Amino acid sequence: MSTWSNRLKELGIELPGVAAPLAAYVPATQSGPWVFTSGQLPFVEGKLPATGKVGAEVSPEEAKQYSATCILNALAAVHALVGIDSIKRVVKVVGFVASAEGFTGQPGVINGASELLGEIFGDEGKHARSAVGVAELPIGAPVEIELIVEV
Repeated sequence: MSTWSNRLKELGIELPGVAAPLAAYVPATQSGPWVFTSGQLPFVEGKLPATGKVGAEVSPEEAKQYSATCILNALAAVHALVGIDSIKRVVKVVGFVASAEGFTGQPGVINGASELLGEIFGDEGKHARSAVGVAELPIGAPVEIELIVEV
């Protein structure tokens, strides 16, 4: 039987280190069979690759890639807490997009996260989802993602 860690290797994906919290919270917590992550920003080696609003300073295509980065950071938080191979299925993704006035493409942006989860987990990666446009995100991030998985 293949494991999720083997699947990541097959895809050439290495989970990043867990992003340090920006305030008084933990990256992930478990309650019963559920693991909930805190909102994850698209940090790469401790830095944001871009700041600004999607539809203005950040293109929707760039933001879609950043949402995939956010989901990798969320998976890293889950892995640090319970191990990636303990995931039974992805339950829900909540995506926040810092949106320029008039930008309505939030679902397309969050597809970056959803599509990557599908590549990694197959049918077990199909999830409920929200994609929400917001005025601002912490430290100017264009995208933030929360993840809920069953273990």
